[in-house]
Amino acid sequence: MLLPGESHLTAPKARGFSGIDTWVFDLDNTLYPHDARVWPQVDERITLYVMNLFGLDGISARALQKYFYHRYGTTLRALMAEWRIDPYEFLDFAHDIDHSSIALNPGLGGAIESLPGRKLILTNGSRRHAENVARKLGILDHFEDVFDIAAADFVPKPERTAYEKFLHRHGVDPTRSALFEDIAKNLVVPHDLGMATVLVVPRTIDPFRESFEQEAVRAPHIDHITNDLAGFLTDRVAPAVAA
Repeated sequence: MLLPGESHLTAPKARGFSGIDTWVFDLDNTLYPHDARVWPQVDERITLYVMNLFGLDGISARALQKYFYHRYGTTLRALMAEWRIDPYEFLDFAHDIDHSSIALNPGLGGAIESLPGRKLILTNGSRRHAENVARKLGILDHFEDVFDIAAADFVPKPERTAYEKFLHRHGVDPTRSALFEDIAKNLVVPHDLGMATVLVVPRTIDPFRESFEQEAVRAPHIDHITNDLAGFLTDRVAPAVAA
């Protein structure tokens, strides 16, 4: 874990950022802090979808949703596999949220803009959701493209296929790229493929997410950990790429 007062951690044998020409960012809980209240809304919408689909009460729907998540990786994948739902309808419903709590983040925007090379978003959500959130943050124009769950043929991270499709679609050399992601297990395959990996954790405990999803995990597949993405890009990445 990060120590009190500590914002960044780099593993002893971490891959650095010299020579990186492609910067890849997850969206949810990576590019915005949990006080933006984006994910809780999406999570609630997914629960409501499950309630409506199966005629369940809220508690039962929530339990079923979490079962789907742990077994399939995403609720969407479970519903597609077992009930053949329309994934686009599901995504539109899940991402129909209020964006008013998302604050403009000029510090993050400036830090991303200054990165040399390409910048891409890789998300298990939809393109429209990613664009809506990034636009509110004031960072959308800094990204070349969004690779969403539909582009991955609805195979989510952390499945290896999702990353391979992304790399192929955008012509990314994994050994010259870095991935910023908020869930530790989603960095296993990228690190194996040769990417530099950065785990982004919340500064304070997020009551709306499970504990394993926000742990500052120290593991061989995690090169760096930060709870301040903008600060990490400015303090750790910028000097490395300028050297």
